[in-house]
Amino acid sequence: VQLQASGGGLVQAGGSLRLSCAASGRSFSRYSMGWFRQAPGKEREFVARINWPSGSTYYKDSVKGRFTISRDNAKNTVYLQMNNLKPEDTAVYYCAADQGTIVTMHHLDYDYWGQGTQVTVSS
Repeated sequence: VQLQASGGGLVQAGGSLRLSCAASGRSFSRYSMGWFRQAPGKEREFVARINWPSGSTYYKDSVKGRFTISRDNAKNTVYLQMNNLKPEDTAVYYCAADQGTIVTMHHLDYDYWGQGTQVTVSS
């Protein structure tokens, strides 16, 4: 599976962005998908996950109620809708695919990664 993330940019605090992650390869619908982010000087951290096959979603506490992960299997794409953005959301955002179904928020458990897209939120 190859992943291509897009949709990042510069936005003012309170604004919105929608990130997309397009996947190539077969069996995309059978992967659990996640979004992670990494700010300068910090470790990569979990943001959201949508699990296969249940479709259940999981979020980092600080983004609950503001971010929504979703997928369109017909388009081989997973999305991260980000609303009410805050300066502390500034980071490079990565999408990732996990062949497993056990819910995990650790980046080492994911098998495939996209290249990252920069999100910058100004105050």
